Amino acid sequence: MMAVLLALGATAAAAQDRVRLEVYSTLEVENLKDFKQAFEAENRDIEILWNRDSTGVLTARILAEQGAQRGDAIWGLAVTSMLLLDKRGLLEPYAPKNLTNIKPAFRDPANPPAWVGMEAWVAAVCFNTIEATKLGLPKPASWFDLLDPRFKGKLTMPHPASSGTGYFHVSAWIQMFGEDKAWAFMDKLHDNIAVYEHSGTRPCRHAASGEFPLGIAYELAAANARQKGAPIEGLVMKEGGGWDMDAAAILRGTKKPEAARRLMDFAASRKANELYASFVSQVAMPGIASNIPDYPAGVAESMIKNDFAWASANRTRILEEWARRYDGKAAKKN
Repeated sequence: MMAVLLALGATAAAAQDRVRLEVYSTLEVENLKDFKQAFEAENRDIEILWNRDSTGVLTARILAEQGAQRGDAIWGLAVTSMLLLDKRGLLEPYAPKNLTNIKPAFRDPANPPAWVGMEAWVAAVCFNTIEATKLGLPKPASWFDLLDPRFKGKLTMPHPASSGTGYFHVSAWIQMFGEDKAWAFMDKLHDNIAVYEHSGTRPCRHAASGEFPLGIAYELAAANARQKGAPIEGLVMKEGGGWDMDAAAILRGTKKPEAARRLMDFAASRKANELYASFVSQVAMPGIASNIPDYPAGVAESMIKNDFAWASANRTRILEEWARRYDGKAAKKN
């Protein structure tokens, strides 16, 4: 009995001695459970305490704390938010041990990097094959095909001020086509848009239900709709398209820098990238297969060389101009 008590006491003492690392994240709860379990299995002296919320809420919280935060690190926040935090000097640069194995497009170009990417979601059009056949609508292969008058009132897309997906579409069109041609393209596209939704997934849901046969969205939304039995084909446009990604970083001012660096080492590891690939297709490390059913073809090749720093720096200007031109078709907010 005494041996059992001593063993229990030692276990309790070890648990108390664990470093508690507070980590901010926007990822889904089921994913966070897997991340915590995998990290702690390799780092038994560290315990992750999650602080989870939406992108906007977490970003605003970290900005408000301005370095006096109670959090230590970030594991899963949009890179556009990371750029804003970095600009304010709120991230502690660190090069994870596995950095050389991360795709260049998935990391801060600074040396050492302020953030390292994890996984991405990519532009696609959700196309309802049954409704399109009924209405005699052609399958688009180019963004400019969406300007066909036959699509008038049959197309939706996310509002770029409300949705990160919506903004990466607008930002990508400007990067790909140049300012003048992109705004001319969006002027004509606007003629065909029925409504701008305040959600990145809702246009694909509309397409899946047949309410509107086409929705400008992202590739995972198309795959998810198809997995649920909807007659949706996820289409990648021939010019390529925009994308966004989640990233990890250390918060400047953490009192647990060594534990935070070990978290970053794990977040950039092959094991972590295999975890990311369980729920997305495009991950930061090459050569890791993702077996998501009904995933569109050609997605990786379609990802433009996205200038995230430019997109972040020009966001306010672009959104103001976009709202001036197109906000009349925005969905009413609930």
